[in-house]
Amino acid sequence: MTKEIDWNNLGFGYVKTDYRYVSNYKDGSWDEGTLTTDDQITMSECACVLQYAQTCFEGLKAYTTANGDIVVFRPDLNAERLQSSCAGLEIPVVPKEKFLDAIHQVVKANKDFVPPYGTGATLYIRPYVFGKNAVIGVKPADEYEFRVFVTPVGPYFKGGVKPITIRVSDVDRAAPRGTGNIKAGLNYAMSLHNIVDAHNKGFDENMYLDPQTRTKVEETGGANFLFVTKDGTVVTPKSNSILPSITRRSLLYVAQHYCGLKVEEREVYFDEVKDFAECGLCGTAAVISPVGKIVDHGKEILFPSGMEEMGPVISKLRETLTGIQMGTIEAPEGWIQVIK
Repeated sequence: MTKEIDWNNLGFGYVKTDYRYVSNYKDGSWDEGTLTTDDQITMSECACVLQYAQTCFEGLKAYTTANGDIVVFRPDLNAERLQSSCAGLEIPVVPKEKFLDAIHQVVKANKDFVPPYGTGATLYIRPYVFGKNAVIGVKPADEYEFRVFVTPVGPYFKGGVKPITIRVSDVDRAAPRGTGNIKAGLNYAMSLHNIVDAHNKGFDENMYLDPQTRTKVEETGGANFLFVTKDGTVVTPKSNSILPSITRRSLLYVAQHYCGLKVEEREVYFDEVKDFAECGLCGTAAVISPVGKIVDHGKEILFPSGMEEMGPVISKLRETLTGIQMGTIEAPEGWIQVIK
């Protein structure tokens, strides 16, 4: 039975649900894992995660489709990306089967928190891993905890989609050959001051350039870029220090195979940005956020799509991908997993 929640007025924040999944790593192996109603974590004041930020995470969603199924979108890719993040932080890799089983268990146990179809709300899923035992010397932990919690969230855009304004950042998001390509908590920690500063100065987000030459577009603090050329080609930046977004990968497939568009994944020089017709930021939360304006130290780049609505190509991509997620458009094989 669906919970009594005002689904149409749900914000994008944490709501405690009934169950979460917990599995512990000790003496060289992960235990079986279990569901629990306890939302509190107890650990040493000297836990490695608190001292040296040894933690990584994922983000995905569960949806109620048009025919009433509860589904998750491409969780196998999240499992693979978490494995990559674990390897990059010397965390024991969470087996893919374990990850997928945890997702299914938690969503099924909290099915009453999955918002109904048509509300625009979804169930956000947060898997994460952290070093748990006391570590004072700089080294990886010996004991770890893998957890998954879920929380219902409202639509990212309240009152319709409006293009945002972003600025070119003076701060680097990631070091060359650093941790920019893994979903580590430490990457997000270093971006917090810069995003607060951007908001205080009237901007919605930061555009980070490549840290080595500062001539190429990378990403924002939490999303990948998509650009559209004046002839309708979809272009996304390629870099070893960009987080490989699952939403971006899906949108590129949709652009090519559903919309018949040409797609390019390549280095994008900042000098080119003024010549694009449309710009968007893609990620799990919003699918695509349209960008209307980029400000480079007082110089404004205004996209032809304007500040009032999404451009036509980005709008079509968003509609198609959300249609696939919600079951109104047939999905490519393997993209949708039904929770039973």
